Amino acid sequence: MSPPSAPLSAASALPVPAESPQRSARRVALLLNLAHAIDHMFLLIFATAVGSIAAEFGFSRWEDLMPYGVGAFVLFGLGSLPSGRLGDLWGRRRMMLLFFFGIGAAALLAALTRNAWQLAAALTLLGAFASIYHPVGIPMLLQRAPNPGAVIGINGLAGNLGIAVAALSTGFMVQWLGWRAAFAIPGLAAIACGLVFAAVCPQETEAPAKRSTKARVSLAPAALARVFAVMTAASVTGGLLFNFTTNGNAQFLGERFRGIVEDPARLGMMLAGVYALASLAQVVVGRLIDRVALKPLYLGIVALQIPLLALAAFAQGWWMLVLLLAVMVVIFGSIPFTDAMIVRYVDDRIRSRVAGARLTLSIGISSAAVWLLGPLVKALSFGALFVGMAAIAAVTLAVVALLPAEGQA
Repeated sequence: MSPPSAPLSAASALPVPAESPQRSARRVALLLNLAHAIDHMFLLIFATAVGSIAAEFGFSRWEDLMPYGVGAFVLFGLGSLPSGRLGDLWGRRRMMLLFFFGIGAAALLAALTRNAWQLAAALTLLGAFASIYHPVGIPMLLQRAPNPGAVIGINGLAGNLGIAVAALSTGFMVQWLGWRAAFAIPGLAAIACGLVFAAVCPQETEAPAKRSTKARVSLAPAALARVFAVMTAASVTGGLLFNFTTNGNAQFLGERFRGIVEDPARLGMMLAGVYALASLAQVVVGRLIDRVALKPLYLGIVALQIPLLALAAFAQGWWMLVLLLAVMVVIFGSIPFTDAMIVRYVDDRIRSRVAGARLTLSIGISSAAVWLLGPLVKALSFGALFVGMAAIAAVTLAVVALLPAEGQA
C-alpha cells in the first residue's frame, strides 16, 4: 500500500500574484523615458561623427557633408502628423513598438552605407521612425499623470541625457571602433528595448480616440487657437536654437578648444558633461510648471537666452565652456513648456494629433538649421551664428508674450 501523499503547503496552494498595475506602469514609464533618450541620441550620432564620416567619404571639410543629414530632421517633423494620427486612432502601444524596431533597423542600415547619398537615405528613414516618439510616447506617458509638469521634466531629462550619451559614446566609439559602430551598437540596443517593451507594456483596451476625457483647463475656441499658434511659433524658433546648438556644439567645442584640448574622446566627455548638467534644468522647470504661472516662467527663461548666446559668440577656451553650459541650461529649460500647454489645454483623445500637427510645422521648419549649419559656419563663423541665435531668441520672447495670462484661462 503506497504511503499517503504529503498535504500541499499553504504557500503552494496559493495562486502566484500577478504583477501590480502600479509596478507595470512604472516599467512602461521607464521604457518610455528611455525611448526619449534613444530618439534624441540617434538623431545626433551623425552630427557628432560627421568629421570622421566626411574623411572616409572623401570630403575635405565636415561642413560640406552636414547638409546630407537634413532629411532625418525633415522627416522627423513631417512624419509627426501621420504618427500622431495613428497614435490616437490605431493605438500608442503599437506605434511605440514600431518606433523601437524601426529606428534600430534604420541605424543598422546607416552603419552599412558606402557613400554620402546612401547615408542620407538611411538617415532620412531614421528620422521617419524618430518622428513617432514625441506625438505618441509623451501623450502615452502623460495620459494618467496627476503631476504632468514633474513627469514632463523627468522625460525631458531623459531626452537630453540621450544627447549627452550621443556626445560621449559616439566620441569613444569613433575613436576606438569607428563611426559605423556608433550607429550599429545603439541600433541593436533599440531593437532589444522594443522586445522588452512588447513584453511589459499591456495591450490597450481601446484606442485613445475612443476614450471620454476632458482637457484640464477649458478655453474658448479663439483662445485655444491663439495658444496653438503661439506654442507652434515658439517651437519653431526654439527648435532652430536647439538644432543649431546640438548639431553644431561638437564642432564649436573643437574650434574654440584648438590648441587646448584636441582629443575627440575628451571633447566628447566635456560636451556630454555640459548636456548632462543642463538637462537637470528640465526637472526643475517641470516641477515649477506644476506650482507657478506658466507664462512669466516661460518669459523669464527665454529672456535669459539672449545675453548668454551673445556672450558665447565671443568667448574662447574654458570661459566658452562655462557660457555654453549656461546657454544649454536655458535652451533645455524652455523645452517642457509646449508639452505642458498641450496637457493643460488639449483633451487626451486628440493629444497625439495636436502634438503631431504642432511638431510637423515646428520641426519641419526648424530642420532648416541642420541644412544651414555647415554653409553658415563655412561662410561666416560660429561667432556670427551665435549672434544670429540671440536674435532668434528675441523673436521667441516676443512670441511668448502673446500667450493668454493664467487668469484668462
